[in-house]
Amino acid sequence: MTNSSTHQPGWVLAVDSGGSGLRVALAPVPSAGDAAPAAGADRADTAVSRQPVRTGPGGIDAGHLMEQLVPMANALLGEAGGDGKDIRAVAVGAAGMATLGDDLREHLPGALAEAFGVRRLALAADAVTAYAGALGQRPGAVVAAGTGMIALGTEGRKWRRADGWGHLLGDCGGGAWIGRAGLDAALRDLDGRRGGSALLRARAEEFFDGPVTELPGKLYPRTDRPAVLASFVPEVARCAADDPVAAGILQAAALHIAEAAAAVCPPETECEVALTGGLFGIGDALLVPLKEELSVQLPRARAVSAEGNPLDGAVVLATALALDALALPRDGRLLHVPEGSD
Repeated sequence: MTNSSTHQPGWVLAVDSGGSGLRVALAPVPSAGDAAPAAGADRADTAVSRQPVRTGPGGIDAGHLMEQLVPMANALLGEAGGDGKDIRAVAVGAAGMATLGDDLREHLPGALAEAFGVRRLALAADAVTAYAGALGQRPGAVVAAGTGMIALGTEGRKWRRADGWGHLLGDCGGGAWIGRAGLDAALRDLDGRRGGSALLRARAEEFFDGPVTELPGKLYPRTDRPAVLASFVPEVARCAADDPVAAGILQAAALHIAEAAAAVCPPETECEVALTGGLFGIGDALLVPLKEELSVQLPRARAVSAEGNPLDGAVVLATALALDALALPRDGRLLHVPEGSD
């Protein structure tokens, strides 16, 4: 945890829930007359739990989220010199909110009101908090790429979404997609089919500690299969300088990512496009072909650096809600503000 230097009356609580666990931020509400932050949680106290929130028959488990959130929030409030009555708004961003968020939408408003007396609440898909973290509330487009890949854009009235359909049906160009393509090239080399790569085969056998013939048995039973596939991305990137097959995989990924960005950019505008997520940390092997593809598919777009991460975005949403300044489009699944939260 990090400590704020001084206590200010009135706080917002921001939550980022994903596959790696739960992150919580407590940030002071700006003084009257101050604008809501464009993005960022630089003045926030933060706490982290490495235990992911469970998913059950009703989707993401609201009870399990509250079991973790309440003690984390109370600890942050105690360090900041406040209590639950000081919380003016809460924003919860969660991976899977759009399709698995029914339990959260049903139970969190009452649970948060009981725990902290707060009634201003925004429930957002992680793509929305990634957007708010990267661009604040400005119009534009954001591509969030890690294990998966989703693009989200808005001109201020409605959301435009592309991909984010999971590793079996989409997420084209994301980490699991690249990793799978690299392993496919390794198996093609074994079979003697076109598109095979001896270098990727050698890397796969070293990385997974055995011949590539054992990959189906090692991968198919895994419940975390997308993450395991994505773990092979750095190997594909390392091979790209010397192996045309690996370079071609990353060029194809760049094409898919640029297509998603083009699909969500507000039309007829000089759209700002921000890239966020761990996948872009692999560097020039992906970024160089991606910039080339964006220049072709979105010649009027302007690439900008992401101002913050999804937890920062949850702070932006909660702060805007506390100040009656939430300008991003409300949506029953992507950005849900329960009745009575205004």
